[in-house]
Amino acid sequence: MLQIGTKAPYFEGKDENGNNVSLKDFQGKKLVLYFYPKDSTPGCTAEACDLRDNYQRFLSMGYEVLGVSRDSAASHQKFIAKYELPFHLIADTDLTILKAYEAWGEKKMYGKVTEGTLRTTYVIDEQGVIIDAIGKVDTKNHTAQLLN
Repeated sequence: MLQIGTKAPYFEGKDENGNNVSLKDFQGKKLVLYFYPKDSTPGCTAEACDLRDNYQRFLSMGYEVLGVSRDSAASHQKFIAKYELPFHLIADTDLTILKAYEAWGEKKMYGKVTEGTLRTTYVIDEQGVIIDAIGKVDTKNHTAQLLN
């Protein structure tokens, strides 16, 4: 994982609507940047819905929320529509952002080692510095993890 206190890597990608989204869009704001494995799977849905249910709370505290996975923009559109997600999702199909944020790597699933998305969340401050990093995400209570 990237270290707290370091500058967040610059990123640029396309959201679910094909619009460019970059780190510079969040200059002067705090950003919850979360990486998740796959749209509409149980854990990813629980995490996204927990963030959705607390979205106004994040906004009132000066935070924006942005999700990143390797799913396509079309998949993101369906996920957002189905669960009424109020924040954008980046389609990182070439893994550029996932790798820059060390959210792609080896993981064990059912005893088998595979490569994939490592569920990770970073909180980035107004100057682009990582102020929190969570590698063991509690998908159902992620907001509580972030705000404690």
